[in-house]
Amino acid sequence: MNKNLKSVGLLVSLLFCGSFTAGAAIQEPVDYVNPYIGNISHMLVPTFPTIQLPNSLMRIYPTRSEYTRELLDGLPMVVTNHRERSAFRMSVTQSPSFRPIIGTNWDQEKITPYDYRVQIADNSIDVHLAVSHQSAIYELSFLDTSKPATVIFYSEDGLMQVDGKKVSASQSLSENMKIYFSGEFDVAPVQAGILQNGQISKDGKKEGENVCCALSFPAGTKKVSFRYGISLISTEQAQKNLSREQGIAFNIAKVAAEGRAEWNETLKNIMVQGGTEDEKTVLYTSYYRTFERPVCLSEEGRYFSAFDGKVHEDNGKPFYTDDWIWDTYRAAHPLRALIQPEKQENIIESFLRMAEQMGTNWMPTFPEMTGDTRRMNSNHGVSMVADALYKGLKVDAKRAFEYCRKGIEEKTLAPWCGNPAGWIDEFYKEHGYIPALCKGEKENDPNVSDFEKRQPVAVTLGTSYDEWCLSRIAEYLGDKDLQQKYLKLSYNYRNVWNPETKFFHPKDKDGKFIENFDYRFSGGIGARDAYDENNGWTYRWDVQHNFADLVDLMGGREDLVRNLDQTFTESMGRGKREFYTQLPDQTGNIGQFTMANEPSLHIPYIYNYAGAPWKTQKRIRQCLKTWFRNDLMGIPGDEDGGGLTSFVVFSSIGFYPVTPGFPVYNIGSPLFSDIKVNVGNGKFFHIIAKNCSDENKYIQSATLNGKPLNRPWITHEEVKNGATLILNMGNRPNKEWGAAEGNEPPSAQKL
Repeated sequence: MNKNLKSVGLLVSLLFCGSFTAGAAIQEPVDYVNPYIGNISHMLVPTFPTIQLPNSLMRIYPTRSEYTRELLDGLPMVVTNHRERSAFRMSVTQSPSFRPIIGTNWDQEKITPYDYRVQIADNSIDVHLAVSHQSAIYELSFLDTSKPATVIFYSEDGLMQVDGKKVSASQSLSENMKIYFSGEFDVAPVQAGILQNGQISKDGKKEGENVCCALSFPAGTKKVSFRYGISLISTEQAQKNLSREQGIAFNIAKVAAEGRAEWNETLKNIMVQGGTEDEKTVLYTSYYRTFERPVCLSEEGRYFSAFDGKVHEDNGKPFYTDDWIWDTYRAAHPLRALIQPEKQENIIESFLRMAEQMGTNWMPTFPEMTGDTRRMNSNHGVSMVADALYKGLKVDAKRAFEYCRKGIEEKTLAPWCGNPAGWIDEFYKEHGYIPALCKGEKENDPNVSDFEKRQPVAVTLGTSYDEWCLSRIAEYLGDKDLQQKYLKLSYNYRNVWNPETKFFHPKDKDGKFIENFDYRFSGGIGARDAYDENNGWTYRWDVQHNFADLVDLMGGREDLVRNLDQTFTESMGRGKREFYTQLPDQTGNIGQFTMANEPSLHIPYIYNYAGAPWKTQKRIRQCLKTWFRNDLMGIPGDEDGGGLTSFVVFSSIGFYPVTPGFPVYNIGSPLFSDIKVNVGNGKFFHIIAKNCSDENKYIQSATLNGKPLNRPWITHEEVKNGATLILNMGNRPNKEWGAAEGNEPPSAQKL
């Protein structure tokens, strides 16, 4: 490890309070990362223990569907889509019979963010893997040297080529996209060729489906190393990427040390003292998760884009993709805008390039490696643009406004669809809401998915927020007419507000609320006939941009607090089996509140808008302690590449961006007594939570830069300027702190 980096790591480790006894091993930030947290899911998809440098193209995790699966399907080479797809496969065997992919049992597995160790084949083969950004290296050790060893490479659909110690391959990822690898062993095999009918042939090249090559090493072989580069441009570029990152030598220790140093350099942007060892582990593991996506595709100044099937120059601005924006706009993008603003600028520029490359100039919504899949609902790319502009990031606002506007107004609002606007879109423009189908009424818009449905309330609420973000960008550009136009449209959520029940309620095309409607269970699987993945209790609070108006709709502050309390106390109404059969995304319950799905992340903070900040402090601690833990089931729902864990990062250090597009943060209740966030230019945002503990979770008083602070929010400018926030904590709430009218966080201006 570089001496200077090692010194920095030591300094950082000493900042952790009371964590170590004399003689104990020094803990650096990366040592607190536990990639196994959440590897067993509560209901749907678990986390995967990803080996990857921050936002790198080379992503790897063990080739198993879940942690409890007994067998690995060979060894991994690269993940090509977050938690869903991988390319290539490598199998290692000492058996005389060969198959394209060899399943093997595994044991003694150890994973860090930068390397992977495991014993396979009944503990007879040791595997060690270390990664760089666009390359990796395997070291394979054989305990039984009386047998020969064979390494097999597999491509599902592509070209495979082997020549002595060298192996290269391609695999199709889509109609217009391939991924390539080029690699080499440190020792020559005694036999190498294409695998055909279970035998190693003399052929060195084959193209097609399920192609394999195999390389055999003689009895007596104790260890072989294989290193390889990957590319989306060509095999030749893959070899260049390998040479650039690893040089000439086969040195797995060097690759691992460099990866460790880079993770420490990244994670030390947040430094904490106090709290428990488990709380630090959950914090740093959550922070590590936020770097899984998006991934950087730039290779020596060029990148391949599946959005038009071409190779482009990046002109000094790296190109990123694989970002499920519906999940990540709420907290992951704001976290990056705060701590890594230059990277966030490049990510937004990447979105704008995608819009142009697709030929529609529509802002993407689910940009993946293979293009924009248009999953989920709404067009929340506009949110990260508005948020970035008002936090001082460099964004082409005029270009971004137009692409966001086109994505909202020219593309259909029908979920999971990338077609031009259709019938429901014209209805929305005329009436200000997406109509719900009445019982027995047949779908008449071909853009609507049979399974995903119209999601009418969710789409109306999400689009209202998106249109508010458009108004913010228009205001930034100085266009008052457009600002007022989209501000007015941002109130469209009122069109589905039921004043009698005080819920957002699906309404038919004739303007009538759907009758006999149950806010817990109506709407079918995932409540998609009305909402999306969550029921009416979650979407009751989905007005991110205008809680001041929601207070009025509820009948005042006391009514809003009472209804918010009821969300956390309302029973599930059915047994868990029935509830989760219909609403499998709505796990992690506290009453009807779900900690497991992104539309709920801001809900505990809404008390700040109604004069009860102490209840936010109580709920945040409750949510973190109950649902985010240092164990295999320590994440309550799908962790969509920072979707959930960015909430944990923010909430653990005491503040949260409830409304991306406003440069402000709501104050919660930090877990740690001393927190430093590196905000760039040599400045730190410093939070001191005096007497902070598991019991002392309530703010008694606060000062900002030595002056009394009586509001439960802070501005982005205050944070970026390197402020010091001191919170005096106690075990009973101070119900007056931050509660006075006029001290609540800002909301959209009144019409």
